[in-house]
Amino acid sequence: MILREALALDSLKTASVVAGHGGLERDILWAHVVDMPDPAPWVSAGQLLLTTGYAWPADDASLRSLVRLLSERGLGAVGLAVPGYLKSFPAAARDEADMLGLPLIEIPFAIPFAQVTEELHRTILAEQYRIVERSEQIHRSLTRAAAEGKSLADLTHVLGDLLGRSITFEDPDGKLLAFHSVPDHPEDLARRETLENEQSPAALAQALAKTGVADEIRRSTGPVRVPAMPELGLGPRVVCPIRLGDELVGLVWIIEGDAKLSELDMRAAEHAALVAAVHVAHQRELATTEARLGYASFLSLLEAEEDDPQALERMRLAGFEPGARHRVGMCVIPEPLPLSRDGFLHRERIAEKLARALRAGGHKPMLTAALQRVIFLLPEGVEAEILWSSLADASVRMVLGRAHPGTSGVRASYKEALSLLNYADGSAVQTFEKALVPRVLMGDTAAHAAFVDHIFGGLRKRKDGPTLEAVLIALAKNGFSLKASAEALGIHQNTLRYRLTKALDVAHLDIDDPESRFSLELAARILDFSNKK
Repeated sequence: MILREALALDSLKTASVVAGHGGLERDILWAHVVDMPDPAPWVSAGQLLLTTGYAWPADDASLRSLVRLLSERGLGAVGLAVPGYLKSFPAAARDEADMLGLPLIEIPFAIPFAQVTEELHRTILAEQYRIVERSEQIHRSLTRAAAEGKSLADLTHVLGDLLGRSITFEDPDGKLLAFHSVPDHPEDLARRETLENEQSPAALAQALAKTGVADEIRRSTGPVRVPAMPELGLGPRVVCPIRLGDELVGLVWIIEGDAKLSELDMRAAEHAALVAAVHVAHQRELATTEARLGYASFLSLLEAEEDDPQALERMRLAGFEPGARHRVGMCVIPEPLPLSRDGFLHRERIAEKLARALRAGGHKPMLTAALQRVIFLLPEGVEAEILWSSLADASVRMVLGRAHPGTSGVRASYKEALSLLNYADGSAVQTFEKALVPRVLMGDTAAHAAFVDHIFGGLRKRKDGPTLEAVLIALAKNGFSLKASAEALGIHQNTLRYRLTKALDVAHLDIDDPESRFSLELAARILDFSNKK
């Protein structure tokens, strides 16, 4: 209990604090009666020292030295029975205590020290029992929530409701995993930014690293108090690392708010971290099983020459829509082969973040891992750059094939993504279509056919495709002149315009766009070159 609470006990109601008022929030762990010339060696941190002052020195210098020694021992407070051997605390002792923030309390001589110690100890023990009992209740509630298969968000709400405090669960990089807010409680600036951006502020991470708190958190196996940082808009907090063995997998933060953080909050943080670790381990096991049983069919689909009906059925059950258009992407992790334990963990973290980001976007994650790659299926229209940003790992490179329909399209996109592995242009995210032109210009023969297919592939699937393709090639060869192109094809300009409109629509080209014109000209040149071989 804190000293301010202890002073409300019946035995201390008539006591007076005469110095060291700044220390009224100190913890009081026990009371100890010592009346000897040098009491410092006999007291411990957090104790309330009770004395009659019988053996206290008479000169001011010795008094000041004694108060300093008691303060250095971490004493909670000093209680003097008055008036007795001393009428009150000497002025020198009060002055020194005020400077050190060590509370000096004058207790009426008529109140026996036995009454003070008995009441104080009984209250402290009762409070300790309450904390243990409440702590066990929190642990049982969190364990029950985990056993019922609830999410990390549900665990956060259970803990927040039990403590009446705001809670945040984050991954080791500060990415928000789950949170609980106490209604009507003001949020400090750092927490508001974390909730708005789903990421703790970069300035906070820098400050924790600079002050050494980040290292303390990484090394610790228990809760760590984080003091207020007003310059960052950060209030006091308790943080406890979530560990699986030696691996740090997350952090649980308990926000102080209006009520001072207590021993119960520290214990709750430990319980929450333990249960969260069990939850993470369970989710990893599910993901591993899912990868073995469900996503194995995804890998077999990528590597097969034709569809395996059973594998396709498992893919459909996992959420794959054969009629939709998908890209195949790969996250390439810069880890040497064969992968070390750290390399495997790095790959696993990327796979987890990738799956979480896909779920957050409303997509069922379809992924697998091989060597230093995490291979995934991405529905057409999803921004790959946003997905890459969610990984929060600048060392990872992402390559993607084009979007194609059906299972054969998935295999084609997979081969396209593979073709980019040896072509690095320095960008974090590379798509097959954007890399085609540079590869063609560099003389990559494999890219020639792919580029022509990229321009004319849609046309070639139609009955009138050859006619429409001929219009585009003639246009490219004749400087995009309608008159010259019509003459080269031997058709009327109106017929040319009709066919051109249809061809541009199917090929998704804009004849007024310089990039489209360049692509058509380049495709025409490649076809000419191929036909002359």
